[in-house]
Amino acid sequence: MGKDRKRGGAEQTLSGKINGARAVIAMSGGIDSSVAAFLMKEQGHDCTGITMRLSGCSSQGDIDDARKVSEFLGMTYYVCDFQKDFENEVIDRFIKSYIDGATPNPCIFCNRFIKLKKLLLHAVESNYDYIATGHYAKIEYDDISKRYLLKKAADEKKDQSYVLYLLTQEQLKHIKFPLGNLTKTEAREIAEKNGFINPEKKESQDICFVPDGDYAGFIERHTGKIFPDGDFIDTEGNILGRHKGIIRYTKGQRKGLGLALKEPMYVFDKSAGTNTVTLCRNDELFAKELTAHDINLIPFDKIDGRIKIKAKVRYNQSEQPAVAEQTDKDTLHIEFETPQRAITKGQAVVLYDGDTVIGGGTIS
Repeated sequence: MGKDRKRGGAEQTLSGKINGARAVIAMSGGIDSSVAAFLMKEQGHDCTGITMRLSGCSSQGDIDDARKVSEFLGMTYYVCDFQKDFENEVIDRFIKSYIDGATPNPCIFCNRFIKLKKLLLHAVESNYDYIATGHYAKIEYDDISKRYLLKKAADEKKDQSYVLYLLTQEQLKHIKFPLGNLTKTEAREIAEKNGFINPEKKESQDICFVPDGDYAGFIERHTGKIFPDGDFIDTEGNILGRHKGIIRYTKGQRKGLGLALKEPMYVFDKSAGTNTVTLCRNDELFAKELTAHDINLIPFDKIDGRIKIKAKVRYNQSEQPAVAEQTDKDTLHIEFETPQRAITKGQAVVLYDGDTVIGGGTIS
Protein backbone atom coordinates (compact mmCIF):
# COMPACT_ATOMS: atom_id res chain seq x y z
CA MET A 1 0.00 0.00 0.00
CA GLY A 2 3.00 2.29 -0.37
CA LYS A 3 6.64 2.53 0.54
CA ASP A 4 6.19 4.91 3.47
CA ARG A 5 4.83 2.55 6.12
CA LYS A 6 4.54 2.81 9.88
CA ARG A 7 2.82 0.13 11.96
CA GLY A 8 1.23 0.73 15.33
CA GLY A 9 -0.92 -1.45 17.57
CA ALA A 10 -4.17 -1.94 15.67
CA GLU A 11 -5.75 -4.74 17.71
CA GLN A 12 -7.95 -2.65 20.03
CA THR A 13 -9.79 0.65 20.00
CA LEU A 14 -9.24 3.40 22.55
CA SER A 15 -12.21 2.24 24.56
CA GLY A 16 -11.09 -1.40 24.47
CA LYS A 17 -13.98 -2.58 22.31
CA ILE A 18 -13.66 -5.54 19.97
CA ASN A 19 -12.85 -4.32 16.49
CA GLY A 20 -15.76 -3.74 14.13
CA ALA A 21 -15.52 -3.13 10.40
CA ARG A 22 -12.14 -2.46 8.80
CA ALA A 23 -11.82 1.17 7.75
CA VAL A 24 -9.29 3.33 5.94
CA ILE A 25 -9.11 6.85 7.36
CA ALA A 26 -7.99 9.58 4.93
CA MET A 27 -5.50 11.53 7.05
CA SER A 28 -4.47 15.05 5.99
CA GLY A 29 -2.67 15.95 9.21
CA GLY A 30 -5.38 18.47 10.09
CA ILE A 31 -7.99 18.64 12.83
CA ASP A 32 -10.93 17.26 10.88
CA SER A 33 -9.34 14.03 9.65
CA SER A 34 -7.70 13.46 13.04
CA VAL A 35 -11.05 13.75 14.83
CA ALA A 36 -12.69 11.54 12.19
CA ALA A 37 -10.09 8.86 12.94
CA PHE A 38 -10.64 9.25 16.69
CA LEU A 39 -14.41 8.82 16.30
CA MET A 40 -14.09 5.78 14.04
CA LYS A 41 -11.81 4.15 16.62
CA GLU A 42 -14.26 5.00 19.41
CA GLN A 43 -17.03 3.30 17.42
CA GLY A 44 -15.00 0.09 17.50
CA HIS A 45 -13.65 -0.02 13.97
CA ASP A 46 -10.30 -1.51 12.99
CA CYS A 47 -8.72 1.58 11.43
CA THR A 48 -5.74 2.26 9.20
CA GLY A 49 -4.59 5.81 8.50
CA ILE A 50 -3.60 6.74 4.97
CA THR A 51 -2.27 10.02 3.64
CA MET A 52 -2.59 10.55 -0.08
CA ARG A 53 0.51 12.18 -1.51
CA LEU A 54 -0.91 14.67 -4.04
CA SER A 55 1.03 17.08 -6.26
CA GLY A 56 1.37 20.40 -4.47
CA CYS A 57 -1.15 19.46 -1.75
CA SER A 58 0.68 17.15 0.67
CA SER A 59 3.62 18.64 2.56
CA GLN A 60 6.02 16.57 4.60
CA GLY A 61 4.77 18.46 7.64
CA ASP A 62 1.21 17.29 6.96
CA ILE A 63 2.44 13.70 6.59
CA ASP A 64 4.39 13.92 9.86
CA ASP A 65 1.33 15.27 11.67
CA ALA A 66 -0.89 12.51 10.25
CA ARG A 67 1.63 9.86 11.26
CA LYS A 68 1.83 11.17 14.83
CA VAL A 69 -1.95 11.17 15.23
CA SER A 70 -2.14 7.64 13.80
CA GLU A 71 0.51 6.45 16.24
CA PHE A 72 -1.34 8.13 19.11
CA LEU A 73 -4.53 6.30 18.11
CA GLY A 74 -2.69 2.99 17.67
CA MET A 75 -3.42 2.80 13.95
CA THR A 76 -1.34 1.33 11.16
CA TYR A 77 -0.28 4.22 8.91
CA TYR A 78 0.67 4.44 5.23
CA VAL A 79 1.42 7.08 2.64
CA CYS A 80 0.02 6.33 -0.81
CA ASP A 81 1.47 8.12 -3.82
CA PHE A 82 -1.44 9.38 -5.94
CA GLN A 83 0.51 12.22 -7.54
CA LYS A 84 0.20 10.92 -11.09
CA ASP A 85 -3.54 10.35 -10.67
CA PHE A 86 -3.91 13.82 -9.17
CA GLU A 87 -2.06 15.36 -12.11
CA ASN A 88 -4.26 13.56 -14.64
CA GLU A 89 -7.64 13.77 -12.94
CA VAL A 90 -7.48 17.12 -11.15
CA ILE A 91 -4.74 19.44 -12.40
CA ASP A 92 -5.11 18.55 -16.10
CA ARG A 93 -8.92 18.84 -15.92
CA PHE A 94 -8.61 22.18 -14.12
CA ILE A 95 -6.23 23.55 -16.76
CA LYS A 96 -8.27 22.28 -19.72
CA SER A 97 -11.46 23.76 -18.31
CA TYR A 98 -9.83 27.17 -17.77
CA ILE A 99 -8.33 27.17 -21.26
CA ASP A 100 -11.75 26.29 -22.71
CA GLY A 101 -13.21 29.41 -21.12
CA ALA A 102 -14.84 27.85 -18.04
CA THR A 103 -14.14 28.37 -14.33
CA PRO A 104 -13.88 24.92 -12.73
CA ASN A 105 -14.01 23.80 -9.10
CA PRO A 106 -11.00 21.48 -8.64
CA CYS A 107 -12.19 20.40 -5.17
CA ILE A 108 -15.06 18.60 -6.91
CA PHE A 109 -12.60 16.89 -9.28
CA CYS A 110 -10.47 15.84 -6.31
CA ASN A 111 -13.35 14.41 -4.32
CA ARG A 112 -14.83 12.69 -7.36
CA PHE A 113 -11.74 11.12 -8.87
CA ILE A 114 -9.20 10.89 -6.04
CA LYS A 115 -10.38 11.13 -2.43
CA LEU A 116 -13.66 9.27 -2.83
CA LYS A 117 -12.96 7.09 -5.87
CA LYS A 118 -9.28 6.21 -6.14
CA LEU A 119 -8.93 5.83 -2.37
CA LEU A 120 -12.12 3.77 -2.13
CA LEU A 121 -10.98 1.40 -4.89
CA HIS A 122 -7.62 1.11 -3.14
CA ALA A 123 -9.38 0.26 0.14
CA VAL A 124 -11.72 -2.31 -1.40
CA GLU A 125 -8.81 -4.02 -3.16
CA SER A 126 -7.10 -4.24 0.24
CA ASN A 127 -10.19 -5.85 1.83
CA TYR A 128 -11.41 -2.86 3.84
CA ASP A 129 -15.12 -2.26 4.43
CA TYR A 130 -15.15 1.54 4.50
CA ILE A 131 -13.21 4.71 3.99
CA ALA A 132 -13.77 7.62 6.37
CA THR A 133 -12.89 11.27 5.81
CA GLY A 134 -13.11 14.55 7.67
CA HIS A 135 -15.79 16.00 5.40
CA TYR A 136 -18.71 17.79 7.02
CA ALA A 137 -21.73 15.96 5.56
CA LYS A 138 -24.01 13.06 6.48
CA ILE A 139 -24.91 9.76 4.81
CA GLU A 140 -28.16 8.02 5.73
CA TYR A 141 -29.89 4.91 4.41
CA ASP A 142 -33.56 5.28 3.46
CA ASP A 143 -35.52 2.09 4.15
CA ILE A 144 -38.38 3.12 1.88
CA SER A 145 -36.41 3.85 -1.29
CA LYS A 146 -33.63 1.37 -0.40
CA ARG A 147 -31.09 4.04 -1.32
CA TYR A 148 -28.34 5.90 0.46
CA LEU A 149 -28.90 9.63 0.88
CA LEU A 150 -26.37 12.46 1.13
CA LYS A 151 -27.41 15.16 3.60
CA LYS A 152 -26.07 18.48 4.82
CA ALA A 153 -23.93 18.55 7.94
CA ALA A 154 -25.23 19.73 11.29
CA ASP A 155 -22.85 22.69 11.03
CA GLU A 156 -24.25 24.56 8.03
CA LYS A 157 -21.28 26.96 8.00
CA LYS A 158 -18.94 24.01 7.44
CA ASP A 159 -21.27 21.89 5.30
CA GLN A 160 -19.42 20.35 2.34
CA SER A 161 -22.29 18.51 0.65
CA TYR A 162 -21.94 20.84 -2.36
CA VAL A 163 -18.61 19.29 -3.38
CA LEU A 164 -19.87 15.73 -2.75
CA TYR A 165 -22.95 15.69 -5.00
CA LEU A 166 -21.31 13.29 -7.50
CA LEU A 167 -21.17 10.37 -5.07
CA THR A 168 -22.79 7.18 -6.37
CA GLN A 169 -24.87 4.66 -4.45
CA GLU A 170 -21.97 2.20 -4.38
CA GLN A 171 -19.62 4.87 -3.02
CA LEU A 172 -22.10 6.10 -0.41
CA LYS A 173 -22.44 2.51 0.80
CA HIS A 174 -18.75 2.36 1.69
CA ILE A 175 -18.05 5.90 2.95
CA LYS A 176 -18.27 7.30 6.48
CA PHE A 177 -18.38 10.98 7.43
CA PRO A 178 -17.91 10.90 11.24
CA LEU A 179 -18.05 14.70 11.57
CA GLY A 180 -21.50 15.05 10.04
CA ASN A 181 -23.25 15.61 13.37
CA LEU A 182 -20.56 17.86 14.87
CA THR A 183 -19.89 21.56 14.66
CA LYS A 184 -16.38 22.75 13.85
CA THR A 185 -16.10 24.05 17.41
CA GLU A 186 -16.93 20.59 18.80
CA ALA A 187 -14.38 18.95 16.51
CA ARG A 188 -11.71 21.41 17.63
CA GLU A 189 -12.54 20.72 21.27
CA ILE A 190 -12.08 16.98 20.72
CA ALA A 191 -8.72 17.64 19.06
CA GLU A 192 -7.55 19.84 21.92
CA LYS A 193 -8.80 17.45 24.61
CA ASN A 194 -6.86 14.57 23.10
CA GLY A 195 -3.67 16.51 22.48
CA PHE A 196 -3.68 16.05 18.71
CA ILE A 197 -0.91 17.70 16.73
CA ASN A 198 -1.51 21.34 15.72
CA PRO A 199 -5.03 21.89 17.10
CA GLU A 200 -4.65 25.54 15.99
CA LYS A 201 -3.49 24.58 12.50
CA LYS A 202 -4.97 26.97 9.95
CA GLU A 203 -7.28 25.62 7.27
CA SER A 204 -6.39 26.11 3.62
CA GLN A 205 -8.78 28.47 1.88
CA ASP A 206 -7.22 28.39 -1.58
CA ILE A 207 -6.76 25.71 -4.21
CA CYS A 208 -4.06 23.57 -2.63
CA PHE A 209 -1.87 23.29 -5.73
CA VAL A 210 -2.08 27.05 -6.39
CA PRO A 211 -1.37 28.43 -2.89
CA ASP A 212 -0.62 31.96 -4.12
CA GLY A 213 -3.95 32.18 -5.98
CA ASP A 214 -2.26 33.03 -9.29
CA TYR A 215 -4.15 30.55 -11.47
CA ALA A 216 -2.97 32.10 -14.72
CA GLY A 217 0.67 31.96 -13.71
CA PHE A 218 0.26 28.34 -12.60
CA ILE A 219 -1.36 27.35 -15.91
CA GLU A 220 1.37 29.06 -17.96
CA ARG A 221 4.14 27.43 -15.92
CA HIS A 222 2.48 24.03 -16.05
CA THR A 223 1.72 24.07 -19.78
CA GLY A 224 4.70 26.09 -20.97
CA LYS A 225 2.27 28.19 -23.00
CA ILE A 226 1.76 31.93 -23.10
CA PHE A 227 -1.84 33.04 -23.55
CA PRO A 228 -1.90 36.09 -25.83
CA ASP A 229 -3.54 39.45 -25.36
CA GLY A 230 -6.87 40.01 -27.04
CA ASP A 231 -9.83 42.37 -27.16
CA PHE A 232 -12.18 43.35 -24.38
CA ILE A 233 -15.57 43.83 -26.01
CA ASP A 234 -19.02 44.81 -24.77
CA THR A 235 -22.16 42.74 -25.31
CA GLU A 236 -22.72 44.50 -28.65
CA GLY A 237 -19.23 43.66 -29.91
CA ASN A 238 -17.64 47.08 -29.47
CA ILE A 239 -13.93 46.97 -28.60
CA LEU A 240 -13.21 48.45 -25.16
CA GLY A 241 -9.49 47.72 -24.81
CA ARG A 242 -6.99 44.87 -24.56
CA HIS A 243 -6.97 41.97 -22.11
CA LYS A 244 -3.87 40.04 -20.98
CA GLY A 245 -5.00 36.50 -21.82
CA ILE A 246 -8.42 34.93 -21.23
CA ILE A 247 -7.20 32.63 -18.44
CA ARG A 248 -6.79 35.72 -16.23
CA TYR A 249 -10.52 36.43 -16.02
CA THR A 250 -13.66 34.83 -14.65
CA LYS A 251 -17.33 35.74 -14.87
CA GLY A 252 -18.40 38.53 -12.53
CA GLN A 253 -14.85 39.87 -12.12
CA ARG A 254 -14.42 43.65 -11.90
CA LYS A 255 -10.97 44.18 -10.38
CA GLY A 256 -7.82 43.85 -12.43
CA LEU A 257 -9.30 44.71 -15.82
CA GLY A 258 -6.89 47.62 -16.30
CA LEU A 259 -9.44 49.75 -18.14
CA ALA A 260 -10.62 53.32 -17.62
CA LEU A 261 -14.34 53.14 -18.40
CA LYS A 262 -17.28 55.50 -17.92
CA GLU A 263 -19.10 53.04 -15.67
CA PRO A 264 -18.23 49.86 -13.74
CA MET A 265 -17.97 46.86 -16.04
CA TYR A 266 -17.72 43.18 -15.21
CA VAL A 267 -16.59 40.05 -17.03
CA PHE A 268 -19.63 38.52 -18.72
CA ASP A 269 -18.07 35.85 -20.93
CA LYS A 270 -14.80 34.75 -22.48
CA SER A 271 -14.22 32.98 -25.77
CA ALA A 272 -11.19 30.79 -26.47
CA GLY A 273 -12.16 30.68 -30.16
CA THR A 274 -12.05 34.45 -30.71
CA ASN A 275 -9.71 35.21 -27.77
CA THR A 276 -12.12 37.86 -26.53
CA VAL A 277 -13.39 38.77 -23.06
CA THR A 278 -16.89 40.25 -23.03
CA LEU A 279 -17.73 42.87 -20.41
CA CYS A 280 -21.14 44.03 -19.22
CA ARG A 281 -22.89 46.18 -16.65
CA ASN A 282 -23.74 44.61 -13.29
CA ASP A 283 -27.45 44.23 -14.10
CA GLU A 284 -26.54 42.17 -17.19
CA LEU A 285 -24.86 39.52 -15.02
CA PHE A 286 -28.18 38.25 -13.69
CA ALA A 287 -30.04 35.29 -15.21
CA LYS A 288 -32.90 33.05 -14.12
CA GLU A 289 -32.06 29.89 -16.04
CA LEU A 290 -29.17 27.52 -16.62
CA THR A 291 -28.39 24.20 -18.24
CA ALA A 292 -26.11 21.61 -16.64
CA HIS A 293 -24.51 18.44 -17.97
CA ASP A 294 -22.51 15.52 -16.47
CA ILE A 295 -25.27 15.09 -13.89
CA ASN A 296 -25.60 12.80 -10.90
CA LEU A 297 -28.78 12.10 -8.93
CA ILE A 298 -28.75 10.46 -5.51
CA PRO A 299 -32.28 9.72 -4.10
CA PHE A 300 -33.50 8.45 -7.50
CA ASP A 301 -32.21 7.65 -10.97
CA LYS A 302 -34.25 10.22 -12.89
CA ILE A 303 -36.25 13.40 -12.36
CA ASP A 304 -39.78 12.98 -13.74
CA GLY A 305 -41.41 16.22 -14.80
CA ARG A 306 -40.69 19.54 -13.13
CA ILE A 307 -39.89 19.51 -9.41
CA LYS A 308 -39.53 22.34 -6.92
CA ILE A 309 -36.13 22.36 -5.23
CA LYS A 310 -33.53 24.75 -3.90
CA ALA A 311 -30.25 25.13 -5.73
CA LYS A 312 -26.88 26.85 -5.40
CA VAL A 313 -24.47 27.68 -8.21
CA ARG A 314 -21.31 28.14 -6.12
CA TYR A 315 -19.96 26.76 -2.88
CA ASN A 316 -20.52 29.78 -0.64
CA GLN A 317 -23.92 30.76 -2.02
CA SER A 318 -27.12 30.25 -0.05
CA GLU A 319 -29.67 27.93 -1.65
CA GLN A 320 -32.27 29.59 -3.88
CA PRO A 321 -35.80 28.42 -4.77
CA ALA A 322 -36.00 26.96 -8.26
CA VAL A 323 -37.66 24.41 -10.52
CA ALA A 324 -35.59 21.56 -11.96
CA GLU A 325 -36.32 19.46 -15.02
CA GLN A 326 -34.28 16.65 -16.54
CA THR A 327 -34.39 17.25 -20.28
CA ASP A 328 -32.41 14.15 -21.28
CA LYS A 329 -30.25 11.42 -19.72
CA ASP A 330 -27.37 13.75 -18.85
CA THR A 331 -28.88 17.25 -18.83
CA LEU A 332 -30.71 19.37 -16.28
CA HIS A 333 -32.55 22.63 -16.84
CA ILE A 334 -32.90 24.86 -13.78
CA GLU A 335 -35.18 27.90 -13.56
CA PHE A 336 -34.79 30.10 -10.47
CA GLU A 337 -37.59 32.14 -8.91
CA THR A 338 -35.36 35.20 -8.91
CA PRO A 339 -32.39 36.05 -11.17
CA GLN A 340 -28.99 34.83 -9.97
CA ARG A 341 -25.77 36.79 -10.37
CA ALA A 342 -22.86 35.50 -12.48
CA ILE A 343 -23.95 31.93 -13.17
CA THR A 344 -20.61 30.59 -14.36
CA LYS A 345 -19.76 27.90 -16.89
CA GLY A 346 -17.70 25.13 -15.29
CA GLN A 347 -19.05 25.60 -11.77
CA ALA A 348 -21.48 23.09 -10.25
CA VAL A 349 -25.17 23.58 -9.64
CA VAL A 350 -26.31 21.43 -6.70
CA LEU A 351 -29.95 20.72 -5.89
CA TYR A 352 -31.44 20.29 -2.41
CA ASP A 353 -34.73 19.17 -0.89
CA GLY A 354 -34.44 20.44 2.66
CA ASP A 355 -31.17 19.02 3.97
CA THR A 356 -31.08 16.21 1.37
CA VAL A 357 -28.88 16.51 -1.70
CA ILE A 358 -30.87 15.67 -4.83
CA GLY A 359 -27.78 15.84 -7.06
CA GLY A 360 -26.37 18.29 -9.54
CA GLY A 361 -24.26 18.85 -12.61
CA THR A 362 -21.68 21.06 -14.30
CA ILE A 363 -23.03 24.38 -15.57
CA SER A 364 -22.75 24.53 -19.33
